[in-house]
Amino acid sequence: MKVKKQHRKKKYLHKLNRKRMHHKLKSTGTVKSKILKEAWNNKKSSYRNLREMGLANDPNKAIKIPSFKQEKLQIAKKIVKGDDTDSEPEEPVPRRKPPKIAVAKELEKEAKAPRERRFMLPKGQVEFITYLLDKYGHDYKAMARDKKNYYQETWKQLRAKVKTFMGIPKQYGEYLESRGLLDKEDDEEKLKQDVKNLIMDDSD
Repeated sequence: MKVKKQHRKKKYLHKLNRKRMHHKLKSTGTVKSKILKEAWNNKKSSYRNLREMGLANDPNKAIKIPSFKQEKLQIAKKIVKGDDTDSEPEEPVPRRKPPKIAVAKELEKEAKAPRERRFMLPKGQVEFITYLLDKYGHDYKAMARDKKNYYQETWKQLRAKVKTFMGIPKQYGEYLESRGLLDKEDDEEKLKQDVKNLIMDDSD
């Protein structure tokens, strides 16, 4: 007995833009990097664009991991043929320099450039750390014995948390300002230097 296929009743939805949906499905996304965007040629494929810039489309093909099985097969073939196994390997054919190699160098330079730290501690952790600083100052061993140390963190763990908090100028600056320990005229560079000095003093 043949099973009859259940055909769902198709409805034409006027609210959908079929052309826009097609473009969205076909699109591979926009190039966010400014360096790549300027050198990108929309008439060429992504593989060719990246190859011309000196970049790899597939890392597995660019950096091949030697196969143990293939190496042993090649040695076995040489032994069967009677070739000298200690012969020097053939030198690889030098590849042509990519025309847009400057793009790869610019990306490498951009990746190595220092970035602004955007890490921020959660509100709960800031409240806990500021509570400890207000009560004990920098006496970390006394902090470890506090009743609010629910997770039984050691004094070294608490010291690391305080150092992390002090290393965030925005949050630590707000704390100092709220306690009247920082003037509004103090600039961010001075605050960073003061924080660095405090961390160096506490490292002993």
